[in-house]
Amino acid sequence: MDRDVREKLKEQLGDHQIFGEPVRQGDTTLVPVGEVQLGGGWGGPRGDAGGGGGGVQARAIGAFSIEVDGAVTWHPAVNVNRIVWGGQLALATALVAFAVAFRRRR
Repeated sequence: MDRDVREKLKEQLGDHQIFGEPVRQGDTTLVPVGEVQLGGGWGGPRGDAGGGGGGVQARAIGAFSIEVDGAVTWHPAVNVNRIVWGGQLALATALVAFAVAFRRRR
């Protein structure tokens, strides 16, 4: 990726794209943490206009809680969609295994 393009992306992402704005509640400060992935590519034959593309994926991964006494605790984010998808995959696998076993007995 061209150096100028990387610098422009860096400027556009801002300061709080990985660590969110801290939130204070009582004696605890929460600092949200996210993961940002960037990808892109340019190409095409020489002399042609070529093409390009890119993408950004961002997701919350958790938060740090900081107590007044200095104790820091990590709280991971729970992705309910991933849990449900895993359960569906396990159920589908069990159903296929049952169907194969039942067919062999006939």
